[in-house]
Amino acid sequence: MSASSAPPWDTAAATPSHEDPDPLAAARAVFFRGMRADGPGTAAGRHPGGEPAMLLEAEYGLGPRPVPHGPAPALSREDTAVASLRRACRLAVPLTPEALLAHAHGGPRLGAVLAEMWPDTVRRHGARYAEETLRHMLLRDAPVAARTAFLLDCAETAGLRPLSATEAAALAGPADRGVRHALWRYLHRLPDGPAHLPAAGTATDAYERLLLDPPAALAEDTWTAPGVVVAQTMLQGDLDTPGQGLSGGMSVLLGGLGARLALSDGIAGVVTVVTAGLDGLARDPRLLRERGPGHWVLRLPVDAPGPPRPDAWPGHRAALAWWAARLLGALPRPVDVVHVRYADDGSLALAQATARTGGRLFFTATPDPHRDLVRKYAQADPRDPERAELLRADLHRVFCADRLVDRADTVIGIPGRPGTGDLLRHFPVLGDRYGPAGPPAPPEGIAPYVPAADEAALRRRMLDDLFADGGRPDALAPADRSLPLLLCVGRLHPVKQQDLLVRTWLATELWRTTTLVLVGGSTDRPTPAERRMRDTISALPAGQVAAARRLAMLPAMPNDEVRRLERALADGGDGVPAWYVCPSAKEEFGIAVLEAMEAGLPAAGPLRGGVAHYLRDGVNGILLDTSSASGLARGLHRLASLPEDRRARLARAARETVATRYSVADMAEALAAEYRAAPREPVDV
Repeated sequence: MSASSAPPWDTAAATPSHEDPDPLAAARAVFFRGMRADGPGTAAGRHPGGEPAMLLEAEYGLGPRPVPHGPAPALSREDTAVASLRRACRLAVPLTPEALLAHAHGGPRLGAVLAEMWPDTVRRHGARYAEETLRHMLLRDAPVAARTAFLLDCAETAGLRPLSATEAAALAGPADRGVRHALWRYLHRLPDGPAHLPAAGTATDAYERLLLDPPAALAEDTWTAPGVVVAQTMLQGDLDTPGQGLSGGMSVLLGGLGARLALSDGIAGVVTVVTAGLDGLARDPRLLRERGPGHWVLRLPVDAPGPPRPDAWPGHRAALAWWAARLLGALPRPVDVVHVRYADDGSLALAQATARTGGRLFFTATPDPHRDLVRKYAQADPRDPERAELLRADLHRVFCADRLVDRADTVIGIPGRPGTGDLLRHFPVLGDRYGPAGPPAPPEGIAPYVPAADEAALRRRMLDDLFADGGRPDALAPADRSLPLLLCVGRLHPVKQQDLLVRTWLATELWRTTTLVLVGGSTDRPTPAERRMRDTISALPAGQVAAARRLAMLPAMPNDEVRRLERALADGGDGVPAWYVCPSAKEEFGIAVLEAMEAGLPAAGPLRGGVAHYLRDGVNGILLDTSSASGLARGLHRLASLPEDRRARLARAARETVATRYSVADMAEALAAEYRAAPREPVDV
């Protein structure tokens, strides 16, 4: 960016006179309005300079250049191709098989766009034309591993047979792992293909054994209950380990929701779809297990040590779609509804499998990362080497969300302030589809807490363990039991900002009058993000022995233990004056905050995002400006200065809010009604 240019994402400089002040929202509004009326539109006014402006101009056509041309000259060839193809995909431009597959040598994000456009290309130009093009490229072009795997997956997903089983098997040779797996998936599609597969006993690991010999059926008993079979997906993290790795509030939400949905009228059963990596498959090869009455967990194998990181999903998409279609089809009953909740390639893979198996797709849309994309880029250090990559990753997620909205039979919103307006602002097409009220937004809620038989004793033991020894990193001193306590529960991740909380707690010297307890993260098998966050937090009180003794870091606990600890702290007899503090940069809803409120703890949560929908500042909690250390410091000082009777009133109001408005039973009934209204599509076999 030149010295005379406006700062990147300077909204004062970037705002068109008649458009949204957010450059991304403005670009999308003009693009989709133009698409609905007279073709791709152009935005009036000035736009932010630098790389972001060029990417927006290339992808949304904010200048006079026609589609699909018009890349900004400074962009890389990959950026140009990705942006132009995304624009063509949104406009349903009918590319020929040759034009589309000419880009098959590109990176994962480019491959994701091609995978989205390929089915329409085959429909518009015919299976024979597409098949001949694939055959030509597979047999005559110089073999490149990534391209060969992509071409084989294009054939498999469209049901094409460009190569005979014998010809395909000849590609195996010294092929790398990705090509080998794509070849095996393709051979499974051919009538005589399985005969050309290696024996399962020759596989090098549990994933390859399953790929060579996938189960034809996953349960012998028949699911006889009448009604709709629902699959809900949670591909990031683990359902049973909330607070570890990528497992957070969604684990808790879907665990409780699945159990309650299974009891709803007209719901025959619920399948929660998760992933299982190489390590998990080695420990437990089962792919289907019953979690509770009417609620099953289905594990989709992935060729990675554990659940892939969000940025790695493009490379797993084809395999995941194959596994999902195969295993959903192996269940005793057809799945009628598949509900995805993340805007990523994993959800697109499930959407692809849903279309293949005849189910109806539901997608919970949120304006994330749309509403924070501008701010994140503007606030990032220009010297940060990850700055540009994060921008591209967010733009890719915006594209994934658009595709899921386009593919979904029903879009679901999350209730929040300012209602559905924020969602419609970032997804203009939803206004046409659902009107000014936006898509349905069923209430969210939490499962009821079930006390143990020896609940009182367990609570006392938890507090005794917590205040056992201030010299331990996971405990506090007995003498500090009378001090106000700040509790924060969640996975250790930069977006959760536990490091900002500790840094602010130390800088404001609140450690002199309060204790701080963090719960989250794995200590047995920490992810790199968990390890970095734990190391950062541990180093913050260096040289401050007294402060370090008032900071406790506990590993993630099962959800029932977290809720027991919150109740123990809130107990009027044995408890301590405690607050629940959520310092996250954003929370789409904040299940952990609701659970703390339900336990009887007054809560403080982020002003941005969904928490403000149910936490009213000064009425049933405190809203925090978590965008900066100074904003968080003001909020922490405010809650620490409240007298005890005021803190207790907030706690009572918080508990009442959850009890009257946020039951998982109400959420399940509202969703069940939506699911029952979505008839299953017939499948052409």
